[in-house]
Amino acid sequence: MTDAPARVDAWLWAIRVYKTRSAATAACRAGHVRVNGERAKAAQPVRPGDELRVRIAGFDRILVVKRTITKRVGAALAAEAVEDRTPPPPPRELAGSVPVRDRGAGRPTKRERRDIERLRGR
Repeated sequence: MTDAPARVDAWLWAIRVYKTRSAATAACRAGHVRVNGERAKAAQPVRPGDELRVRIAGFDRILVVKRTITKRVGAALAAEAVEDRTPPPPPRELAGSVPVRDRGAGRPTKRERRDIERLRGR
């Protein structure tokens, strides 16, 4: 636990953003990790003060490196190594609801399909 540079995939795994280091590496390869606005490769070093944008489940998390760690540590130490600047999600009232068809209702008719597309704004 020093302030020497650490690999971005190892750091994301150590602070428990990803369950495995290979999942963090795959996210870097897929372009879901950005360090200071630039796409990051798995071996790119991160230093204290760097800002990471990580796309997980369709949402971006904004993380700032406070301390570099390379090994998996306890949750309390992992929380001290990162500052989470992710904005809170919008309230459910503003997000709106998605219409759900009954299971087993079959294919939508032409009228239902047009109604669905009108709701989605297409």
